[in-house]
Amino acid sequence: MSEATFTFRVDESLKSDFATAAKARDRSSAQLLRDFMREFVQQQEDVAAQNAWFRRQVQIGIDSANAGNLIPAADVEAKFAAKRAATRRRLETSK
Repeated sequence: MSEATFTFRVDESLKSDFATAAKARDRSSAQLLRDFMREFVQQQEDVAAQNAWFRRQVQIGIDSANAGNLIPAADVEAKFAAKRAATRRRLETSK
């Protein structure tokens, strides 16, 4: 793998504090910056993969709804009314 130089400006006190913190961890500033860059790239790839998965799931739901695979609202309301009632009964008996 070829290497490239990355140059940027940073406040002198931040550079000094960063170098001190890196040295305390027995690392160079450059090593830590490379690690941070790798971690950031990996996080972005993870987020992109998660977003792609989520979009696929949403599309599956939309396609299912468009195909008529819907649960009537009255059925959903009845199911959760029963769950709320059961929870209230448990709360009343636990007092």
